Amino acid sequence: MLLLLFEIITQSGTFSAESPENDPAPDAAMIFDVTMYGAVGDGKTENGMAFLAAWDDACNHPGKSTLLVPNGTFFIGPISFIGPCQNNQSPKVEIRGTLKAPSSLKAFPTPSWIMFRQLQSLILTGETTTNTSLFDAQGEESWRHADCRHKLKCQFPTSIILVNVTNGNISNITLKNGKGFHMGIINSDNVTVHGVNITAPWNSPNTDGVHIGYSTNIHITSSTIGVGDDCVSIGPGSINITVFNTKCGPGHGISVGSLGKYSAEKDVVGVRVKNCTINGTQNGVRIKTWPGSPASKASSFWFEDIVMINVSNPIIIDQEYCPWSTCTSSKPSLVKLSDIHFTNIRGTFNTKSAVALMCSSSVPCEDIQLLNINLTHTMASSLQGGGHLSVKGALHRLEINGSSF
Repeated sequence: MLLLLFEIITQSGTFSAESPENDPAPDAAMIFDVTMYGAVGDGKTENGMAFLAAWDDACNHPGKSTLLVPNGTFFIGPISFIGPCQNNQSPKVEIRGTLKAPSSLKAFPTPSWIMFRQLQSLILTGETTTNTSLFDAQGEESWRHADCRHKLKCQFPTSIILVNVTNGNISNITLKNGKGFHMGIINSDNVTVHGVNITAPWNSPNTDGVHIGYSTNIHITSSTIGVGDDCVSIGPGSINITVFNTKCGPGHGISVGSLGKYSAEKDVVGVRVKNCTINGTQNGVRIKTWPGSPASKASSFWFEDIVMINVSNPIIIDQEYCPWSTCTSSKPSLVKLSDIHFTNIRGTFNTKSAVALMCSSSVPCEDIQLLNINLTHTMASSLQGGGHLSVKGALHRLEINGSSF
């Protein structure tokens, strides 16, 4: 009778503790749900310890693993998910609920809210069919303390930052009201940001959407970004960067730079912005460098197939960039700009210049092409005759073809 009972239970699959053959293989895919480690999605319980415990198990699992944040609102302070993990394979991070940051800056001794560092093949993804998968940084209280006009170091915590990540994919998440930058990608290679929504008020200071620096092969696609600063900012040391099929606005546009603020910055090579719509922004596509900068180079830029809607400065090179008019240097920028192409850009603008090329007087801009640029002032009836091109500084080889602005 006991033997028969054992056989029945074993065959039913409910006796796995006594049935090693039914246990998952050590390298089988596993899900590590943060609520199984004590996380509570009530919007007020601090969940850092539970998240880290789940991450440690997921990271050390020999097979494929998923760190799962289910539905609910999970309050969490600054946290770092650090590798390397087993077999150099990061867990997949799946966000179905909301992550909510502390509102006070006092809770942030670190320069970021959520960090992913030293990881291979990171996948950070959310739900595609719901309006969840939200990272709410609660930056409203912080913005009133922003004082970059008087402080050189005034950057507030970045909401999500990737550092030393190789082969990453970020998709289908929403970032809201960052205290500082919403997303940073630093010292990383081959990272794609796809289908991401980033939002903050137009007047929220220094809330860049995605900032890239010292990274290669970074691709932003099919995303929507509306913030209080640059939708995308491409900093020093960036190589082979693509922004494709992305909507920008409000904000300060899609920018290369600022460059030349610090010594020993690495060059920028290969930026392509294509099939984007920029709406109601301070700038459209921009390259900006600081006056009095150390010598460096930035080259091979392609801005193409872009629609501008009521943009203040649709096309701008600004080598006198000084956002708060407090620059002390009277020397020109030494960042060498070359091989810059603006192609098939159309739409409307609302200031004096549709195209402003303010180059360095010391190291001329070289090889700038304006091809099929068609920009109309929003008050075109009272501003007949075109001529909305402004050129300053030294410029070698400017080509304008098939354009009207």
